[in-house]
Amino acid sequence: MTRVWKWNRPVTVREVLEDLQRERSIAYTTVMTVLDNLHQKGWVRREAEGRAYRYEAVSTRAAYAAALMNDAWSQSDNPAAALVAFFGMMSEEQRQALRDAMRIAQGPEAAESHETFARATEKQAENRDENPDEKADGKAGRNPDEKADENQGRNPEGIVAENPASAEGDPGR
Repeated sequence: MTRVWKWNRPVTVREVLEDLQRERSIAYTTVMTVLDNLHQKGWVRREAEGRAYRYEAVSTRAAYAAALMNDAWSQSDNPAAALVAFFGMMSEEQRQALRDAMRIAQGPEAAESHETFARATEKQAENRDENPDEKADGKAGRNPDEKADENQGRNPEGIVAENPASAEGDPGR
């Protein structure tokens, strides 16, 4: 699929073969079989051109990635916790890309409220940095063990987070 997405146009088995052969030795029949399998699975459509076919992706790579994320998220027994864990794995650049995507998806009115929220969140983070004795919950001077017991497995919004190491399912997804 990577090769089909790369060209963003209908491709022949020969074109994919020649591209792959720049990196490694591979047989024409192998490429033909893979493209036929992708067609049978509905990932590509094909159109006859003489005695050969031209193959074209049914969806974009971005749409495929989105479908994978949606599938993984919908299989969670605690979708909010899955999102919290996912956000925790993101780099700052990825979080910024997510904020940008949310602005696009929700339109200009939502962008204004997101900016207000982002400024408030940044201000809270600055305040915590300036006052290290002040904890995220805003309560200073309590026994740290009490807070750990009280908040175990929860983020500041109170969403129970699962231990990713103990999650069931296919880790290779």
